[in-house]
Amino acid sequence: MMQTMMQATDTKTLIVEREMPHSLEKIWRALTQGPLIEEWLMKNDFKPVVGHRFDLRADWGVVNCQVLTVEPNQALSYAWEAMGLKSVVTWTLTATSTGTHLRMEQSGFRPEQQQAYEGAKYGWQKFFAALERVVGGLS
Repeated sequence: MMQTMMQATDTKTLIVEREMPHSLEKIWRALTQGPLIEEWLMKNDFKPVVGHRFDLRADWGVVNCQVLTVEPNQALSYAWEAMGLKSVVTWTLTATSTGTHLRMEQSGFRPEQQQAYEGAKYGWQKFFAALERVVGGLS
């Protein structure tokens, strides 16, 4: 499920939500452990420490990030800057009767960044599919 929200500042927010039949702890591990992040997102030097600066590296370039929020098994957010886009990615995990509701919100797309927004929309669908595979493989 995807939604778009417009804010007063006229920036767009991309929201992707998934119900996953996995525990909060497993999903949290996949979101916060470098080797696991690499399996579903990109090469990285991530640490779940507020203020930590890290890079996500892909064939097309580098995303400069900084950790903003770490609430174990509940919420994680980081600044995400690449190719002129300054955004914030926020993950929210909520326990459900069958597993976990995972919500990813990327905010900060300016009106002239429609291409970046469309690219992110496409990219996050792929990342989520890969994330589900990685989490499914965790013991």
